[in-house]
Amino acid sequence: MIKLTPAERSALRAEAHGLKPIVLIGADGLTANVLKEISLGLDSHGLIKVRVFGDDREARVAMYESITEQLKAAPVQHIGKLFVLYRPKVETEKARSSSGKGLREVTIVKASASGTKRPSVTKVLLKGNERVTQGGNIKRAKPLQKSAKKSALGSK
Repeated sequence: MIKLTPAERSALRAEAHGLKPIVLIGADGLTANVLKEISLGLDSHGLIKVRVFGDDREARVAMYESITEQLKAAPVQHIGKLFVLYRPKVETEKARSSSGKGLREVTIVKASASGTKRPSVTKVLLKGNERVTQGGNIKRAKPLQKSAKKSALGSK
């Protein structure tokens, strides 16, 4: 378990104030899958909220302690049915695509025109000067404008 100073805990509580719970613990309680999801959330976010749907306070306290011990996370706050947990993020280095320098793969999701069908999902390779607009279209960056005065001065 990670030990936090009171100042660190206070800063983490303030940071967690605006967060929404990303893991919900239901009637089955603390299962292996729930622990796995909490661990994944801690790895990717570092600071998470967990909500428990149970009325037994002693069971919630036991869950809170069990989560912090099993996942080696720091207990930040326990208010009612909400737990706030902290564990430093795991820095994973993503493998670079071997498709070439400057190319990146982007997934574009467009909603259907009628709104009742499934959205269309396409994967596209973008060059360094391209971007995806809000509507899912690909735009190229405009070339920089050349100054007539500077080009005239440079040729002298």
